[in-house]
Order: sequence, then structure tokens, then C-alpha cells
Amino acid sequence: MKGIKKIHIISLIMIVAAVVLLLSASKDMSSYATFAQAESTSRPVKVVGILAKDKEMYYDPAVDPNYFSFYVKDSDGRECKVILHDAKPQDFEMSEQIVVTGTMDQANFVASDLLMKCPSKYKDEEISVRSDI
Repeated sequence: MKGIKKIHIISLIMIVAAVVLLLSASKDMSSYATFAQAESTSRPVKVVGILAKDKEMYYDPAVDPNYFSFYVKDSDGRECKVILHDAKPQDFEMSEQIVVTGTMDQANFVASDLLMKCPSKYKDEEISVRSDI
């Protein structure tokens, strides 16, 4: 132990921490899936789509403030009911694009995260909603 200096130990710990951080971040950098692909896996996936404004949106905070359901059309054109166990985000109807992260539960997609891309005159804004299931 005489030859090992404190700086070497600290450097080794920092390298291990960086590798762990990169590995955990790489799990979140997955590519987008469709609802059909989400049905074939039990792992959480990210589905990008647009809000189906002609379908029902349900949110009644007096009954359950942590239940919001709506329909999203994915890149293949398939519409699916999405259930978010969180409050309805402000200006939700104005979103141009929606990214939901979650899993399929029978015919519904249960989202743990929601990211909305909203139109803006001056810049693109992204609004993120994360529910703790």
C-alpha cells in the first residue's frame, strides 16, 4: 500500500463513478417505439405521437387528481389510450407532439413520463411531466 497514493484511489473512484453514470444514462437514451412494439416487450419504451384531439380526454380532479387519460396516434398511425397517473398538464391540448414513456397494460398504454412539445412564437418549449408510480 506504500506505492498507492491517495490521488490514484480518488482517480479510480471517479472513473468508476463516471462509468456507472454513463451506463445508467444510456438506458434512458433508447430509441422511440410504436404501440405495436410496446406490446411485444415488458420493458418501458418511449412512444412519440400526436394527441388525438377528436377522442375523449378524461380528467376529474374531484374524483381522482392523479388519473388522466387521453389518446395518442403513433408514427404508424395507430391510436391508443394512454393513462397517466398524474395531474393533467396545463395547456395539454396545445401540444404539437407528445412523448410518453411506459408500458402496455392490455389495450392501454400506462405512462410513467410525459413530454410535450408545445408551439411557441419565439422558441420551442418542452414541458416534462414525471409521475411516481
